[in-house]
Amino acid sequence: MASPVSSSFALSQLSSIPMDSSPLLLLSILFLSFPLSFSQRPHALVSPVAKDPSTLQYFTKVYQRTPFVTLNLVMDLGGRYLWVDCDKGHVSSTYRPVRCRSAECSLANSIACGDCFSKPGPGCNNNTCGVFPENSFIHLSTGGELATDVFSLPSTDGYKPGPAAIDPHFIFSCGSTSLLEGLARGTTGIIGLGRTKISPPEQLAETFSFQRTFAICLSGSIGFMFFGGGPYVFLPGIDVSKSLIYTPLLINPVSTAGTSVNGEKSAEYFIGVKSIKINEKPVKLNQSLLSINKKGVGGTKISTVNPYTLLESSIYKAVLGAFATALSKVKQVAPVAPFGLCFDAKSIGSTRVGPGVPAIDLVLQSESVYWRIFGANSMVTVSDNVLCLGFVDAGTNPMTSIVIGGHQLEDNFLVFDQARSRLGFSSSLLFRQTTCSNFNYTT
Repeated sequence: MASPVSSSFALSQLSSIPMDSSPLLLLSILFLSFPLSFSQRPHALVSPVAKDPSTLQYFTKVYQRTPFVTLNLVMDLGGRYLWVDCDKGHVSSTYRPVRCRSAECSLANSIACGDCFSKPGPGCNNNTCGVFPENSFIHLSTGGELATDVFSLPSTDGYKPGPAAIDPHFIFSCGSTSLLEGLARGTTGIIGLGRTKISPPEQLAETFSFQRTFAICLSGSIGFMFFGGGPYVFLPGIDVSKSLIYTPLLINPVSTAGTSVNGEKSAEYFIGVKSIKINEKPVKLNQSLLSINKKGVGGTKISTVNPYTLLESSIYKAVLGAFATALSKVKQVAPVAPFGLCFDAKSIGSTRVGPGVPAIDLVLQSESVYWRIFGANSMVTVSDNVLCLGFVDAGTNPMTSIVIGGHQLEDNFLVFDQARSRLGFSSSLLFRQTTCSNFNYTT
């Protein structure tokens, strides 16, 4: 198979690129660095993840089609599958539409079957399986054709990238150009990582017979995503999988997607937050909001769609009040939207794990199991003089009471163990003297 990229561009050139360069450029340099021979049975796969400074979205690059094309895809942790814009031309000799009533169509939980009356081609064929790709950033869903094509990512042994691994029949959906609205500039679709049978984590585990596990490590610059089990070794030689805390992944019985079929469960990742503590003191909350009811309302989910954690209004007010009390000796300043509590940055000291502010604990299945949020993840620098608590009011009747957003996830290592239905999390890697940017992506 022809090489998708030239091997003449070494990763060492990354050091000469200014750190304020475009995330697309930085990601392209990383992607051009891995070997071009191909692996049939990888231990795991790895892909760099960048953050778009305008939209605060996280995106990655994948190889797809024949000949290979490099695609920039926005990450949606709870998205049901991968979709790309096919309206602008999906040129590939290996594209195959998925037929109605086929095994692939059944895996996608589709009940739609359609024909197309325009010129035949990718996204427009007769007797094909219909799905509803969604842009959850703008809450828009349209009809789309399910299809298969070649898909490739670098393999990894957990220490560094290796040869590219190829899935020759990767299932995805064609979407329309209108679905790209609101996505980071230069991206052409969404890579959905949710709990479905055709999400990339499930498909790649099935294709390559590795663990039904994937991991994300987000960063304000370059982070990484892994498909398959550990080790996950970050410079200077730290296997971050060795000190994870685990909590069950919960299933919301009601779909949270824009379009769904009757009885479909949510593809998003929920965990059981039982209480919140600030400075190890419990915050008074309406406990009923922390559970998912029969209508799918309530609970806590993890999301890469929201840049900051969302809290139902009463929870939000309680958390802000408790945090302000714990920092009562620090000068407050006028709030800066979308935040409701801000401080004079010069009045707050610095620590290894960010601004020196009270820790926020999300208490999970027991008092001894909690996700601790330190200053690097709780505070947002909005100017040289202003630090704000990075939580946002979700209103009085949100579908989900707590949505843990991207800023709170950065430099935290998260392992989604599908086989055991559990989440492994590290809390801040800054305590371990490494960051999510420190995976050795040299070859």
